[in-house]
Amino acid sequence: MHAPDEGPPALSSDGKGAYPKAMLETWGKVPEYGGRGAPPKLPKPGKDWQCLQVIKKRKGGKLESVRIKVVYGDTEDVKAKLGCHTASIERTNLTSRTMNGQLVRKTLSFSKELRFLEASSILEDAIYNFTRPVKTLRAELPNPSKQARWQQRSPAMAASLTDHIWTVRELLTVVLVPLRANT
Repeated sequence: MHAPDEGPPALSSDGKGAYPKAMLETWGKVPEYGGRGAPPKLPKPGKDWQCLQVIKKRKGGKLESVRIKVVYGDTEDVKAKLGCHTASIERTNLTSRTMNGQLVRKTLSFSKELRFLEASSILEDAIYNFTRPVKTLRAELPNPSKQARWQQRSPAMAASLTDHIWTVRELLTVVLVPLRANT
């Protein structure tokens, strides 16, 4: 899990300005006052931030051009780490919308209150990460048999948070204790 005091994770997004703005509001720091001029009031990005936008221009329903804009970080480093596409985040968003009806617009289950959206998103994340095997995370067994060549793994198993795929019942009844206390 990404700790909030570490700064933002590397991020790729579409051409909208909401993501870089949200990064500044969430992780940005107002620089210390140097004693000259007006004191700074606006948060600034960290030196190690990485963010790029993939801006797609469409005409008549067809993709006309794609432009890559690095918002934060060294251009070559950011492109090397994030690639020049949004496929990963688009896949993640589609999975979230499929599992969580509150993220889908124009439905009866669309969240109108932030607390319900947060609760459903936390549950959806937990179910996805602990109870679902992900094919791309499976591990080849050292001594495969005819019945089993792969060990199915969930994202939580791949991150060494657990040693098995949980049932939904187990997820809802086990008390999770954080590794460190928030102080």
